[in-house]
Amino acid sequence: MLAAVMFTDMVGYTAMMQEDEQRAKSLLDRHRKVLEDLTLNHQGKIIQYFGDGTLTIFGSAVEAVLCAINIQIELQKDPKVNLRIGIHSGDIVYDDDGIFGDCVNVASRIEASAIGGSVLISRKVSEELVNHKEIVTVSLGFHQFKNVKTPIEVFAIKNNNLRVPETSTIDTLVGLSKESIAVLPFVNMSSDADNEYFSEGITEEILNALAKVEKLHVTSRTSSFAFKGKNVDIREIGKQLSVKTVLEGSVRKVGSRVRVTAQLIETKSGYHRWSETYDRDIEDIFSVQDEIAKTISKNLIANLAVSDQKKTLVKSSTRNMEAYNLFLKSSHFWKKWTPLDIRKSLEFLEQAIKLDENYAEAYSALSGCYVYLGAFGQMPSTIAYPKAKEYAHVALQLDNSLPDSHMSLAMVNFFDWNWDDAYKSFMKTLELNPNNADAHRYFAYYMLAIGNNKKAIAESERALEIDPLSIPINASLAETYAHCGMF
Repeated sequence: MLAAVMFTDMVGYTAMMQEDEQRAKSLLDRHRKVLEDLTLNHQGKIIQYFGDGTLTIFGSAVEAVLCAINIQIELQKDPKVNLRIGIHSGDIVYDDDGIFGDCVNVASRIEASAIGGSVLISRKVSEELVNHKEIVTVSLGFHQFKNVKTPIEVFAIKNNNLRVPETSTIDTLVGLSKESIAVLPFVNMSSDADNEYFSEGITEEILNALAKVEKLHVTSRTSSFAFKGKNVDIREIGKQLSVKTVLEGSVRKVGSRVRVTAQLIETKSGYHRWSETYDRDIEDIFSVQDEIAKTISKNLIANLAVSDQKKTLVKSSTRNMEAYNLFLKSSHFWKKWTPLDIRKSLEFLEQAIKLDENYAEAYSALSGCYVYLGAFGQMPSTIAYPKAKEYAHVALQLDNSLPDSHMSLAMVNFFDWNWDDAYKSFMKTLELNPNNADAHRYFAYYMLAIGNNKKAIAESERALEIDPLSIPINASLAETYAHCGMF
């Protein structure tokens, strides 16, 4: 059947719930009451509530737009509700399980690109308004939305002083304005093949450093390392990972000296934007990693904030190279993600901490090991989770900026149904590392648990953007879709 599909979403509702739950629920009730009354007036039907959002259909695109305008007018009165609305029209399949079709996906994408107080519509809806001169629209240009084959021209409604977003704002909201990069595994050029863990560790340290830069989209390790040892054309890697650039290089470790080469390559043209070779003492490896990360950030982001330019992206709380070596070995086994390898990782971390009892990153990783052992039934949760919390707190006392420690606390609190603390820890994790795919993945489960399906879908999809080749993340997204009735 043909229908106009309208999505609404309250901006900032989740944060508001943490600050003032009573006020948040009061505004949510007001949003729903206004929506229900006006939907009825405009011959629409509310299909589903998504926590702080809604999905509604109309038999007429004109009625959908008029309803949206009137909703925004009403919600701008005190107490104000900061709402964004998106509308698209087309064929849908409608049954007892919900509604399906490309039209639904496009409407959802348009709504997600709106700002509070605005109503955005597609060209298809705009064309339905040609005989309604009282409805004023302005084109915001064509935009490429995720999972939509062709670019969609988006229009904003200008009636009654409704807010109109800048085109650049839409690009930011849909993730198109971000520079993107994948850090491929640096090749181990050392004569000793056992140094593979060292080159892997250097790669991961640089990747994690770049992931902290907010304006940069960084592909996760799982997807980047999928190309290890494979002769795949740079252009093909760019397509598979949806990135504009890749960083590749090599590491040669000889005694107390290390040589690191790195080059930044554009995936479309194969053009080398930057390359450098670093010959340093092994003790200088942290400054080399930081220098590479900063250079890449400045190269990709012209207006990189001064604060990002000055802060240290790669830092280590240890200067004990033997402890650092053990930490890299533990990371090598951690990534294999089997119970036996996690226990090996744990042993290396305990050895590293014996060498440096103030090694914050080692405590943080140790916390993650205990989360794994408890979550996957390899250790009683009554033993594993308290240990995970203990080591996470030790790490954060030494360095409060470690995202993985906050992530461990988020997971333990989530498993314990401690919703408020879990939310705070998830938010802190993503503040420190917005490119943490696993944090987005498990934050999606958190959102499902509290009944916010729309946010759960957004978090699951964000996880997949960062780590498109990850099997667990693809499975989690499918599970999220199924839970939300999107079969």
